[in-house]
Amino acid sequence: MGHLREAFDLTPEQIKALLILNVALTIPARVVIGSLVDRFGPRLVFGSLLMLAALPCWAFALSTTYEQLAVTRLLMEVGLAEGVYGGWGNFGSAAAAITLPSLALFYGGDDGWRWAIATTGAVSFLYGIFFLWRARNTPQGASYFKPKKASALEVSTRKDLFFYLAMSLPLYIALLVIVWRLGPTNLNLFGQTTQILLAALIISLAVVQLGQAWRVNREHLKEGVPEHDRYSFKQVAILDLAYMVTFGSELAVVSMLPLFFTDTFTLSAVTGGLLASGYAFMNLVARPGGGWVSDKFGRKKSLAILLCGLMVGYGLMSQIGSSWPIALAVIATMCCSFFVQAGEGAVFATVPLIKRRLTGQIAGMVGAYGNAGAVIFLTVLTFVDPSTFFLVIAASAAVALAAVQFLDEPKGHIAEIDEKGDVQLIEVG
Repeated sequence: MGHLREAFDLTPEQIKALLILNVALTIPARVVIGSLVDRFGPRLVFGSLLMLAALPCWAFALSTTYEQLAVTRLLMEVGLAEGVYGGWGNFGSAAAAITLPSLALFYGGDDGWRWAIATTGAVSFLYGIFFLWRARNTPQGASYFKPKKASALEVSTRKDLFFYLAMSLPLYIALLVIVWRLGPTNLNLFGQTTQILLAALIISLAVVQLGQAWRVNREHLKEGVPEHDRYSFKQVAILDLAYMVTFGSELAVVSMLPLFFTDTFTLSAVTGGLLASGYAFMNLVARPGGGWVSDKFGRKKSLAILLCGLMVGYGLMSQIGSSWPIALAVIATMCCSFFVQAGEGAVFATVPLIKRRLTGQIAGMVGAYGNAGAVIFLTVLTFVDPSTFFLVIAASAAVALAAVQFLDEPKGHIAEIDEKGDVQLIEVG
């Protein structure tokens, strides 16, 4: 962001707008991608997504105005890419914080940053081809379970249907908050007419999606859901909140941290990015570590402990200032990030155990809440200083921690219908 600020002479308000745009479309995209994965399989969807991701990267690199930057930033969807890649992908954001500024210097000149971003698009496109060629939907010999309907998440009771509809609303409210914050009375990215049109579009999408969920489940529940095929939507809602705090805060902090270090300690863009990369660097071990801890000591207990660590970590980061030794600030950042990313791993250690054939859609909704969290936290950042921003995240974690106390520990077996129509019992816990 430091290179962009210099190249386009961006104002603080324009930088704040770009930070929000970076995760805006990931909210509906998560839900859509989750359904597409269930319908067409992860190999085709992910491979195609990688190849398509190259296009906005190249468009961003060719931008010559702030308006072009804003549109292409909106389409790049860093949050979606990180959510799909998981721990290695989030680690990739650390690598990007280190390598992109360095790569820009390597290319040299005023346009070095353009070539650096264009290179990431080329890498994504080529890996998409490789992924389509070599990847499989499931390991050899494993069954691939598909939902009866991929257009909306199936629930087990009428009570859960209303709960599902209620939990879908905040995703669209978050989009409306973005439109309001970027409108003429705030960051002034677009005019009032555009703001009204976008708000109307979001409301229309909400009506269509909620109506589809109602129709799918009305038919599903009318037939009656066998006892062995039921699951509790409460589990999904709790994981939504936990991921909103963990992954949502990570996306928000990763977006603002390089500039935070640059401004707090008066550093160059390259050095600020290098120091900030310590936050995402922990993903390589922390996210899979959170999954391992959940397997070993239980999902509910592990997630609760990790959320406690997250609260303490962000409380510590709120105290970082120019008087701190830089090394201590980096250590505090890495310690906080460990609990954040291990918490993400703990959430997704539970997601596949709720209902295997609905994993894509459940993961899509949980992931969408993660992106909604990023939008909420970045919107808060446009109003407050970084110290207050970190404290808001810590307070949000307390709410998620309270919700986790109602999580049911997965145990026993879950029943799934395979592609042949046979019932398979899968051990969980």
